[in-house]
Amino acid sequence: MGSQARKNAPDTILVLATESCAYPGADSVGQAHASYPANVHILKVKAPVLFPEHFYLDCFKKGIAGIIIMSCGEECPYEGAYKAMARRLDRVYELMKEKDLDIRRLRLTAICTVCNRAFLNEVNQMNQIVKELGPPVAA
Repeated sequence: MGSQARKNAPDTILVLATESCAYPGADSVGQAHASYPANVHILKVKAPVLFPEHFYLDCFKKGIAGIIIMSCGEECPYEGAYKAMARRLDRVYELMKEKDLDIRRLRLTAICTVCNRAFLNEVNQMNQIVKELGPPVAA
């Protein structure tokens, strides 16, 4: 995330979408001929639990305004990954509070392979939040 992420600030939203559930859910948005805001950038990942706590803070520091972690939820093919991710986010939220970052900028949600309405709802809600909050303050 170099100068491009900073250039897109203050409203860039990063979506970490699991390849087995949420990424196909995002793809179903296109298949339904629906659209989502251009400031939403989707990254297909095996499992978001692989990202360390500092990853999220680094994203905010580099200008990402909001992050949505879209996973399979309890249906995750990696046993215990969703619960581990939820625990990790609790720690990230504490770090965000220490750095005076609004915790609404980071969200964990379960999206299935055909959940295009849920996907659109999540990105539109985050879009409203980042518009309300403005750019993240460099931590």
